[in-house]
Amino acid sequence: MTDAKPVAAQVLTAPPRRSPKPPGPCAMVIFGAGGDLTKRLLVPALYNLATTGLLPEHFELIGVDLADLDADKWRDSLHTMMESFVGKTASESRIDKVDEDTWKHLTGHMTYIKGDLTDDGLYEKLKQHIDQKSDTGGNCLFYLAIADRFFSPVVTHLGKAGLLEENWDEDGKAPEHWRRVVIEKPFGHDQASARALNTAILRVAREHQIFRIDHFLGKETVQNIMALRFANGMFEPLWNRDRIDHVQITAAETVGVETRGRFYEKTGALRDMIPNHVFQLLAMVAMEPPGGFDAAAVRGRKEDVFAAMRTVAPEDAVRGQYGPGPDGVVGYREEHDVAPDSGTETYVAIQLAIDNWRWAGVPFYLRTGKHMSRRVTEIAIRFKPAPFAPFENTDVGTLPPNWLLLQIQPDEGIALQFEVKRPGPVVDLAAVRMAFKYADWFPKEPNIGYETLIYDVMMGDQTLFNRADMVEETWRVVSKVLDNWSTETPEGFPNYASGSDGPAEADALLARTGRAWRPTMDDGKSR
Repeated sequence: MTDAKPVAAQVLTAPPRRSPKPPGPCAMVIFGAGGDLTKRLLVPALYNLATTGLLPEHFELIGVDLADLDADKWRDSLHTMMESFVGKTASESRIDKVDEDTWKHLTGHMTYIKGDLTDDGLYEKLKQHIDQKSDTGGNCLFYLAIADRFFSPVVTHLGKAGLLEENWDEDGKAPEHWRRVVIEKPFGHDQASARALNTAILRVAREHQIFRIDHFLGKETVQNIMALRFANGMFEPLWNRDRIDHVQITAAETVGVETRGRFYEKTGALRDMIPNHVFQLLAMVAMEPPGGFDAAAVRGRKEDVFAAMRTVAPEDAVRGQYGPGPDGVVGYREEHDVAPDSGTETYVAIQLAIDNWRWAGVPFYLRTGKHMSRRVTEIAIRFKPAPFAPFENTDVGTLPPNWLLLQIQPDEGIALQFEVKRPGPVVDLAAVRMAFKYADWFPKEPNIGYETLIYDVMMGDQTLFNRADMVEETWRVVSKVLDNWSTETPEGFPNYASGSDGPAEADALLARTGRAWRPTMDDGKSR
């Protein structure tokens, strides 16, 4: 295949960039203030918002944790973590320095409250503190950066303490002050637990107050899927079962479970990735055009996709577990806090179907795994082949298929593979590739995926967040596989080497219909 030569980067016919307005005053309470999520992702995202002028002018950061800290010690620990990211390209923050003026704006008003998440007294102290702060207007964002077993108890305590009450205006159209709760994944472990969690939190809060977060949806390239589809008239006529043969979605990592063995043992690759991250990518690809880009319209179209997805049959799912690899890499069963005979999967591949008029008969293949040969998150759309009759003198068996590639990470962009005639007197076809990369066309902006989502919570925009019914449907789709795997002991684990492309059983999943995985695991160039 021939790669197209790069062209000079220029944005064509672009209107002036719209500048988002900063949110109004608010406080942000982080439960789990001393945890890894807060230090590694949330605070760097808040710092980036402050850098771009999208943090409220009147803003207070309130940390809640059981750790023996005060505001100064907490601030110092966060600053130390931020400094550790400077100059490290592997860091998700990718900052050159910590600007002290920006840091002061973020942390100038900080409070730390030590307490047990199950203690009523903690929430009374928190309420007294928030009620005394007039400069934040009574607006408060509660972020649950804690273990999932505390989600329901914490929201219940917030409701019991009156911390979720909103004062509405005379027309009842908008609250005079708002209270919102951000809940991380995993939102349940199956359909029953997700439904129970929804029931518990909706006893004390309204749906408009709950923001079920998936940081994948904060990535620019994920949001660009909707722009690609619905702002370009050339794609919509092709975006259906008449023109598309199948879709592959890959989310591969080169790292193992590292220090997360205890979490991973009870979770596994399927629960960790498929009903949330990977299904969100699928929904962006498969949804019908919304009537507008407001939260109700977009989330309604996504829910339609989830409702139309068949429950995956156990025979349409493959699981794997990584073994040892080159350079002394240990297998999953040798990782810290992992059982020596563990049957937990670190790789999963599934085939699923969407039973609606757009996608009936088009298989979707999803795969995700740890310790793979290459880090890549990509959506690959394969189009049906053209009739071969006009090219009877060409070896059509060697012609690669047409692919549209939506590259989410690490090299964000879009690529298209198609056929052209080679120069010369005979009709000889060759595959070429045209590629757009964000880095070539737009200046790099600090973004770890949480900035857009935190900003949206402050603005009250739920477009990129899951509704209760959406979460329950995604668990329904994988319910039979989870039930089957819970009663069957996997044989042959580990069944793929660290640094490889996964188990052979995953290749067999596609081979049943004469298809094969697109080889994204090498240099990223299509075949």
